[in-house]
This record gives sequence, C-alpha cells and structure tokens, in this order.
Amino acid sequence: MALTVETSRSIPRSADAVGFAVATTGAVPRQLGLSRAALTAHGFDGKVGQTLVVPSSSGPTIVAVGIGDFRKADANDVRDAAAALARACSRRTHVATNLVDGVALDARSAAQAAVEGFTLATYRYTDLKSAKGSVPTSLTLTASSARARSTETGVERGRTTAAAATLARDLANTPPAYLTARILADRAVEIARATGLSVEVFDNDKLEVMGCGGLLGVNRGSTEPARMVKLTYKPSDAQGHLVMVGKGVTYDSGGISLKPSDGMHGMMKMDMSGAAAVLSAMSTLKALRCRTAVTGYLMCTDNRPSGSAVAMGDVLTFRNGKTSEILNTDAEGRLILADGLSLATELKPDAIVDIATLTGACMAALGAKIAGVLGTNQSFVDQVKSAADKADEPVWQLPLERSYRRLLDSNVADMKNIGGPYGGAITAALFLAEFTGDVPWAHLDIAGPMNVDGDDGWLSRGATGFGTRLLINLALGFTKPKASR
Repeated sequence: MALTVETSRSIPRSADAVGFAVATTGAVPRQLGLSRAALTAHGFDGKVGQTLVVPSSSGPTIVAVGIGDFRKADANDVRDAAAALARACSRRTHVATNLVDGVALDARSAAQAAVEGFTLATYRYTDLKSAKGSVPTSLTLTASSARARSTETGVERGRTTAAAATLARDLANTPPAYLTARILADRAVEIARATGLSVEVFDNDKLEVMGCGGLLGVNRGSTEPARMVKLTYKPSDAQGHLVMVGKGVTYDSGGISLKPSDGMHGMMKMDMSGAAAVLSAMSTLKALRCRTAVTGYLMCTDNRPSGSAVAMGDVLTFRNGKTSEILNTDAEGRLILADGLSLATELKPDAIVDIATLTGACMAALGAKIAGVLGTNQSFVDQVKSAADKADEPVWQLPLERSYRRLLDSNVADMKNIGGPYGGAITAALFLAEFTGDVPWAHLDIAGPMNVDGDDGWLSRGATGFGTRLLINLALGFTKPKASR
C-alpha cells in the first residue's frame, strides 16, 4: 500500500504515533514529558537517527527523534531522522512529526528529505508474498503557517523522488523469470507513456542492422531475445543535453565463465540496477520540470551459458566498429554498454553518464556502501559527485589511469574485454572510454551499493535503487561541462 503524505499546522487526531525532533542541545519538546536528564538516563542524547519510544496509556505513542545540532542539520540528517522514526513506528498506521519545524534547514528541503527517508525506510518488496506485513500508511508533516507552502512543495517533490527510488528497487528485486529483457522493455514503454517520455524499443533484428554486436554477443547464449530501449525527454526550453546509459542484465550467470555456486547467484537478478536507475530517474523529469534534455539507453539482456553462447577467444564488433577479444564472458556489462555509449556519442550531447553494476573490483576497493566514479572530464565528474552528495548516495572518484590501457591490448582485436588481475574497476572504465569519443563522460560503478543485506537507515534489505536520486539531481542541476585541462 502506497504511503499517503499530508501537511498540517497541528498533530491530527488520527495519529497513533507522533515523532518530536530533539536536538543535542536546547529545549526538549514538552510533549515528550521527559527532561533532558531523563532522556540522557535512557541513553538518548539527540544524535541524528536516535529514537526513544515513550508509550502512552491514552493517546498516540510518542517518539523522541534525534536530529543532532538544530542549526547544522542538513537534508541528509533529516532523511536519516525520518527513516529512524519510520522504523520506530513500524507497528503504527498513522504517523505525524514536527521534523520540518525541528531544524533550521529550509522547509522545502526538510520536507523532501523527510518524505524520502520515511518512505524508503518502510519499503518492502512484497509482490510475491502472500502476507504483506504491516507498515505505516500515512505520514503527516506539521509545519508553521510561515513554512506551510514550502513544506507542501517539498512533500510533492519527495513523493516523486521516493516513488522513483521505489520503482528502481521493485525492478531490481524482481526475480529473473518475472523480468526478462522483453518484460523490462514493456515496463519501460508503460512508464514512459505515463510520465511524458518518448520511447523506442529495438529488438534483435534492429540491433543487428545497427551493428550492436556487444549486446547481441552477450545475448547469444539466451533463449530470451535482447532489447534496447531509448527514452527521450525534451523540454521546450532545454538548457543542455545529457545522455544516460544503463546496464540492464536481467540475470547474470557469468555465461561460459560461470559464476561460483554461492549467494552471489541470487543477487544477479539485480544486475539490471543501472537500467532501473535510468528508467526510474527519467520518469520524474517532466513532473519535476527538468530543464535539461535527457536521452536514456537501457541495454537489456540476460547472460546465460549454452551451446550458442559467446566463448572465450571469440571477437565481437561494436556499433562504432571497434572489436574486442572475449577472455571472460562474465565481463559482459562493458560489452553491452559499449554499444549504448557508441549510440550516445553519435547524438553529440553535452555529456554522457553510464551506470552499471560492473565490477567486483570496485566493491573490493570501496566496500558495499560506496560507488566508484571515473570519467574523462573533471568538471562533469564534479557534477556527478555533487549530485551524489545531495542524494546521500556516496561515490568516490577513482583515477582513469591511461597507462593501464595497455593491459587491454589484444593480439587479434582492438582490445581484450579484461585487463590484468588488479585495477579491474579502472581497466573496465578504460574499456568503456573507447566508446565515448570526445564527449565529457562519467562512469558509475554501483556493484557494491546495489544491495544491502539488512535494513540500514533509509535503505531497506534487498535492492537499494542506488543511483536513481543521484541521476535525478544530476539532470536537474546539469550544466554544460567546462573543457578538460
């Protein structure tokens, strides 16, 4: 059931749980019925994300919610506080909170963050469950009359961005039998038509004519045909053109280079998280009145072993005419992205960003919470980093070390699809860079944060939808990158 979000100047009578913001210093809300000393005695000091449930024999349950320093709390703090409140009220139906008025942050930003945090923390993938469980169904944000209008604006924006991240999570959590490349393409058409996007779908025959040998090569081992989806958003007053390319491998067995039979196999339904992020982000652009023209490519297939699958030693030819010797069929994401990046470059946009669950090497370097970002233009990479910071979807820039390009040299083709045993995230990015021409380009490797094992702040167990809100922020704030030095 979708969460209903409202604004009000006071706590509604229907609320069965109320969260009051408590800072690390200053007055304690009288509604808690507890002094600062009493809170401290219960281990609560107002740090961001702390909660203390105060039961009531009559009336709603009261929850103290830590927001840190009232004056310094930012959107990420409010998002975390709202998520903590949601988890503390998991058995309640109607929740209200004064988080918007509880921080010095502007009301619009606070409201958006509160809605995002609360919504995403209550997320559960229940499509295939007979018992859906219980989560809060309504959230009321109280705000003073002076902040009411800005709060309503922030709520609406929060609804939109949280819905997009939820969509990305739903897609990535869906088992591979329920989300083939064809089904994903059909869903993209439905979403595009509902959200004001133009959409084109390319099947295997069209892809062959277009010379998309990377996508078709990965698809050779499958009984399910590939699909490429092109999404277009073009406002009348466009102030720049950004292209997003998403990896959409709906299930990755590794192909002939079969993955070990461990828990990783179960996660490989999420190997289309990049495409899910692009689709979900673009679904918001019209509603958010984005002034950047955005084109999206979803490169969709699965990667299976069979008698027809691409083999080690085979050579594939990509859209831009370059060739690659295949030495590991589990390095398939870069093969399908190569065609998407080639097509993106042909549009001569102002910048290109791709997003992909690409390498275990990136996860080994940065862990499970941080995505890697690499690129050819520092000005554009900085925009990606800024968008990530605003979304609280952390990224860390890795070097696009050009001297490593020789590790991709092949005796029989323009390049190999893998480098040496080290620096795998960098060599994968160098492979992709071969298809971006002179267009400013950034690459997001989200292999680590695509999934979490358990609830963590506003992240809910399973697919995270990582990158969705990052891409939304990137599109909304996009400016033509400065030339690289």
